[in-house]
Amino acid sequence: MSGKKGMKRYPLTTKWEAVRLFNEEGMTRAEITAKLGVRSPNRVKAWLREYHREGERAFTKPIGRPRIPPESEQAELERLRMENALLKKLQSELQKDMLARRDIGRSTTTRKSSK
Repeated sequence: MSGKKGMKRYPLTTKWEAVRLFNEEGMTRAEITAKLGVRSPNRVKAWLREYHREGERAFTKPIGRPRIPPESEQAELERLRMENALLKKLQSELQKDMLARRDIGRSTTTRKSSK
């Protein structure tokens, strides 16, 4: 459940009734709050602002972040192949860098020739 702790969600019918009471019957926000049992007149004010800004679709918008559509199997396979190639390249570069830092493969001791 989203929202802050103790936050109450109101049904669409309550929101539409608040808009109707304000527009048709001329009730104040405080009167609407008392009549509908809403916790705060500011909540009614927000509903009215939404309704006047967006009209009929104000309360039917989906809440939250939009869902990402699932990718097709072919697209996922392509993405994973590209990711795999990138990781292999990165690993080989890191391995080369690590070997260069250790100076592996290069002789560090020199022998003096004895006569």
